[in-house]
Amino acid sequence: MNKLEQLRAMTTVVADTGDLEAITRLKPTDATTNPSLLLKAADLPQFADHVAGLRTSADGIADKVDQFAVTVGSQINQVIPGVISTEVDARLSFDTAATIAKAEKLIGLYEGAGIGKERVLIKVAATWEGIRAAEVLEQRGIHCNATLIFSFEQACACADAGVFLISPFVGRITDWYTANTDIVIAQPSDDPGVQSVSRIYHHFKTHGYKTVVMGASFRNTGQVEALAGCDRLTISPDLLEQLEADRGELPQQLSLSDAQAPRPAPLTQSEFLFANNQDPMVAEKLSDGIRRFVADQEKLEVLLNA
Repeated sequence: MNKLEQLRAMTTVVADTGDLEAITRLKPTDATTNPSLLLKAADLPQFADHVAGLRTSADGIADKVDQFAVTVGSQINQVIPGVISTEVDARLSFDTAATIAKAEKLIGLYEGAGIGKERVLIKVAATWEGIRAAEVLEQRGIHCNATLIFSFEQACACADAGVFLISPFVGRITDWYTANTDIVIAQPSDDPGVQSVSRIYHHFKTHGYKTVVMGASFRNTGQVEALAGCDRLTISPDLLEQLEADRGELPQQLSLSDAQAPRPAPLTQSEFLFANNQDPMVAEKLSDGIRRFVADQEKLEVLLNA
């Protein structure tokens, strides 16, 4: 078997793209999108007619972007057996009520397209306010994917809130350490992004949390392979193709533990905010991630309103 086939035997493989042709070819279980990927999807031939239709629509720009996100997600959903993740406007990252309202609107659009909420994950930024929104949405039967996870504290707060799935970002963590420290990564196990996901995974399994861990934001196949056995991994098409072309052996790195321990007390808001503030990598990458998604959201708005 090639490495992609071996990975599928131990981890749910998720495609990190809005490219319908790539998803059809690579056959992932799930798929994820975000404003950056939707912006790329808007230039693809398969969505050209829909983009043209939205440009002439009298709907407001926010409605146009939501409709496009759900159109892309709906078409992807038709060619995967699992779920599609669709992201809430990152400008709402610090507004719990607005995040809840946007999530329910997106779910309504999906239901209007014939896709039930059980086939959709709503992506929210893992700010304190975003996590609180996800907590409410989970209670209402809408499963969430908490994204832009850079800290252990973010992950723990999501698990305590009962969030269905988290996306800790491997590559962006590594990017920061490479740019700001003298770190030497001799092997994937030395990679701080890989170490972060491994720590979260083992903590969740040891303490019996049900929240799914899905590593994201990979820079190379070595990072992917170092997390083989993680619940889910969302991987770009080019890295999926590299794994598919490699017929080497892929050993499992993460696995369930028989050890069980009592859960620690949930973090308070002040503890959560202070911990993330004290880690410059977390503070910088979380704010940078939100800004990047906002920038691409605004570019998508301009494109759909041309």
